[in-house]
Amino acid sequence: MFSSSLYQQPIVVIGAGSIGERHIRNLWQQGFKNIIVFRQRNLPFRDIADAQVKVVLHWQQVLQHNPFAAIVCTPTVQHLRQVISCLEAGIHVLAEKPLAHEPFDVKALLKICQEHKVLLQVGYMMHYHPFLARVQSFLKGKKYGKLINMQTYWGEYLPDWHPWEDYRTSYAAQREQGGGVALTLSHDIDVALWMANAALKHYQSTFNYASRLKVNTESLFDVNLSFENKVTAHVHVNFCQKVPQRWYKFIFDNAVIDIDYFINEMKVQTAETSIVEKLEQFDRNLLFITQQNDFFRRIEEGNYQAFVEQQVEQSYNIIKICTHE
Repeated sequence: MFSSSLYQQPIVVIGAGSIGERHIRNLWQQGFKNIIVFRQRNLPFRDIADAQVKVVLHWQQVLQHNPFAAIVCTPTVQHLRQVISCLEAGIHVLAEKPLAHEPFDVKALLKICQEHKVLLQVGYMMHYHPFLARVQSFLKGKKYGKLINMQTYWGEYLPDWHPWEDYRTSYAAQREQGGGVALTLSHDIDVALWMANAALKHYQSTFNYASRLKVNTESLFDVNLSFENKVTAHVHVNFCQKVPQRWYKFIFDNAVIDIDYFINEMKVQTAETSIVEKLEQFDRNLLFITQQNDFFRRIEEGNYQAFVEQQVEQSYNIIKICTHE
């Protein structure tokens, strides 16, 4: 898929929790064999399959390997500092979402990217979901007219995410680690901004602390969004509901589209027709692999400045929405 030399170049994965291990497995299985893992403690891996990696515990050791790319997978509070360290070293970065735990200086970050001629991409992998990509194509082709409104709902139970660990010690449960459901499940805010494809005009965020989970963050979050093109949206996320639900609704001039994420089904209804599509045996890991490949494709092709500007500005808006109480 890429030039043979790319597969031989060193790549650093920063952090090796569950998402870090996923990236390690995917890199190895896609043919990248020179993988460095930078972590704070040299603990045993839980599951990196047959991947073979070099573990280093100090940043100077990372720089000695001269990696061309990094994937940042640490707790949210560490993201921006580590991203900047990579960018200033001339390393392209795929950063797990969100880019930071609090609003940051957009111009300063973009200046670093421009000066060092590096790519910065944020890991909102729902852009690669087949159904959402179809909705995006409907928007671009004006197949059903103008988008008027969208609604998203995502509820899960935090203690079920990683049964092998105490959820109370996870970064998602701790405000000081950049946790809370708004930032942790900010994928759907990203989806709303992506689909609206217009400047954000107004938002109103609501944070809910009523659940009995032992966390010091909000466990439910709602936001109403309005855009300059008159599109409106509502996003709800929570990690206190024991019956998982995740869905998207898009209201167009001439159609209503409903997507159920967990049963892999999309229904497109017009006044005359109703069409249901299913993704048979859909593997969620494909979203991460496709995102990873897109990242490397952009590096090889170059000319990514406009993309970096969009990534940084949209990340800033997401973080502002998720942290403004």
